[in-house]
Amino acid sequence: MRSMWKGAISFGLVSIPIKLYAATEDHTIHFKQLHKECKSPIKYEKICPVCNRQISDEEIVRGYEYEPGKYVIIDDEDLERIPMSTVKSIDILDFTDIDKIDPIYYDKTYYIAPEDIGAKPYVLLRDSMKETNRVAIARVVIRAKQDLACIRVYNDKYMVLETMHFPDEIRNTEQLPPIRDVNLHENEIKMAKQLIDALTANFDPIKYDDNYRKAIIEVIESRIQDKKIEIPEKAPAVENVLDLVSALKASIDSVKNDTTSKKVRKKKGA
Repeated sequence: MRSMWKGAISFGLVSIPIKLYAATEDHTIHFKQLHKECKSPIKYEKICPVCNRQISDEEIVRGYEYEPGKYVIIDDEDLERIPMSTVKSIDILDFTDIDKIDPIYYDKTYYIAPEDIGAKPYVLLRDSMKETNRVAIARVVIRAKQDLACIRVYNDKYMVLETMHFPDEIRNTEQLPPIRDVNLHENEIKMAKQLIDALTANFDPIKYDDNYRKAIIEVIESRIQDKKIEIPEKAPAVENVLDLVSALKASIDSVKNDTTSKKVRKKKGA
């Protein structure tokens, strides 16, 4: 497994050299958009509506729209000047009970593995959190974005880092439509509790799978077996029209110049 971030966990005066590894991977079936007529993949190009031409990545800058239609340009030097002590450090701020954290705050999960020289302080932090049944709240910068994070013990051996949303990134429930008041009968509540008890079991992730993805794969394999395969038509060779026009114009100008030169020489000779 390839690491995607390298730095250190700052735990009081203790520094633990570590690496982060992506803990999850996307198994979603991704479709390409094709032209219905010729089955060719659709291209998405970056076009400037004012210059009316395709632009390269080198021509693109970062702009923040502070008012409708008004932007300020932020370049790499502006970002580098921002004082950021946590660029290569995971700074532990507090310890808390994991039950006190609402899952809505969680974003992405990363495995934390120690560098060779960081094995002892890594185990010290891991075992201390395990015995106190605590998780660490930290601050970290990953891919030019600062995140709140939760560090917890996973499978009794490793630690994981969960990036978290900041409070202002969680939408307020006041934006949701209101729930009308209803009256529940005592028997309805009793039966609902009985159903919950009947369906209660220990969480075993192995018994859950992605039935929808499996069904899509079956449809794809069926289409392949039935040879219902679409092959895009070959795009016609595109002549460089602009270059051709330029070449023709240059040729005409050259002929005109030659004709003019000959006339001038004849007059001089006369």
